[in-house]
Amino acid sequence: MDFKFTEENIGKVSRIIQRYPEKKAAVMPVLYVAQEQNGGWISNEVVKSVSQVLEITEEEVMGVVTFYTMYHQKPVGKYHIQFCTNVSCMLRGAYPIWDSIREKLGIDNGGVTGDGKYSLEEVECMGSCGTAPMMAINEDFFENLTKDEALRIIESLK
Repeated sequence: MDFKFTEENIGKVSRIIQRYPEKKAAVMPVLYVAQEQNGGWISNEVVKSVSQVLEITEEEVMGVVTFYTMYHQKPVGKYHIQFCTNVSCMLRGAYPIWDSIREKLGIDNGGVTGDGKYSLEEVECMGSCGTAPMMAINEDFFENLTKDEALRIIESLK
């Protein structure tokens, strides 16, 4: 299936590109716009379209997509939960919380619930080491988590 930016997003992308000295420097924000339009993930068609718009190779685009955890290479749920298990979070009790979330949702790392509502991803550092353990749900960070608080947050997403 081909990916084409909507008229609205063509305008956004044009404004983004104007902020940079070279088109290729806009790759991250343009990928973000494309990911949002494509239902939360970066398909091969998205990579091709972004490479054409920015006049760079598909390999250059994929280098960015595969490096940063904010870009998803497969479909994600309506609520994409990223849970940090790096050192600071692990030392402050992340693993029991992670296990309780996996059990509650019935999915493992990289999984999506059958209804497409939730997806779960274990990630490395998300930059909130001083307020560990933490998780992000879509754009929102939740810090200083306990097991009960994490489950309450997820249950509130209905």
